[in-house]
Amino acid sequence: MALGNHSTITEFILLGLSADPKIQALLFVLFLVIYLQILVGNLMMLLVIRTDSHLHTPMYFFLSHLSFLDLCFSSATVPKMLENLLSQRKTISVRGCLAQVFFVFDTGGTEACLLSVMAYDRYVAICHPLLYGQKMTNKLCKGLVWGSWGLGFLDAFINILLAMSLDFCEDQSIPHYSCELPSLFPLSCSDVSTNFNVMLCSSLLHALVTCVLIVFSYALIVSTILSISSSSGRSKTFFTCSSHLTAVLLFYCSAFLRYFIPNTGSPLVLISSVQYSVVTPLVNPLIYSLKNNEVKAAVRRTFTKYLQYFRKLTTVKR
Repeated sequence: MALGNHSTITEFILLGLSADPKIQALLFVLFLVIYLQILVGNLMMLLVIRTDSHLHTPMYFFLSHLSFLDLCFSSATVPKMLENLLSQRKTISVRGCLAQVFFVFDTGGTEACLLSVMAYDRYVAICHPLLYGQKMTNKLCKGLVWGSWGLGFLDAFINILLAMSLDFCEDQSIPHYSCELPSLFPLSCSDVSTNFNVMLCSSLLHALVTCVLIVFSYALIVSTILSISSSSGRSKTFFTCSSHLTAVLLFYCSAFLRYFIPNTGSPLVLISSVQYSVVTPLVNPLIYSLKNNEVKAAVRRTFTKYLQYFRKLTTVKR
């Protein structure tokens, strides 16, 4: 069951997004800039939430974990994609490929759970504002976050454990820029029916449960919003949920297209993968910072604080 079973081939070829060297050079520049923006945006969110006491609330505690997940999610695939865009031999070892599959599954599954936890947080904040502090305790918040990480890990571990028993002895080419589980099944000469069924069932169960929790939370939220007599009050209340709703739609729509449509290497599959592994981690910090006055104020306070600190250091050295 270990990696020793992969005796026929030791590496795969990632065909990537284009075979044209000129387009590959343009894609390298584009994705390098995007990846740097992902790093800066999400690290900024982590720094601001950790250092600003005004953001030490359950909502921003969950958001800090979302930023960390987005960093891990994009870092599991983008660096290898950038390397292959500049390389003549666009290969990845079997071990590296399986590791990439595991981290994509783990971070993706954890993010799905975390988005449902954040929906519950918004439900409590809007539907039971007076009890928010009593319900969303520090212990509960940590339990929900670590539960999300645990479920994501379990889902990934089960699928990767089965994938490690596969023998790969067919075409080495993967019509993708990264290793994802659906891309490996056509390359195996083993029976993949069990692997496929486990992946399908675990993904459907994971997606269904988290989606139901999100839909149920927002059904109660919408009911509460509609009961508000003031139109300005309704708009303000809905605005507090708009960032999370945007993040949910971006993540679930692209993940659904990737895992529940045939793996043909079509442009649609590649676009959906780029969206949830590159675009979503880029957009999430922008959504939560540009549309949130508290975060914008915290960013200004944080940068002012560090600017004053560096000025003080410079003055002392002089």
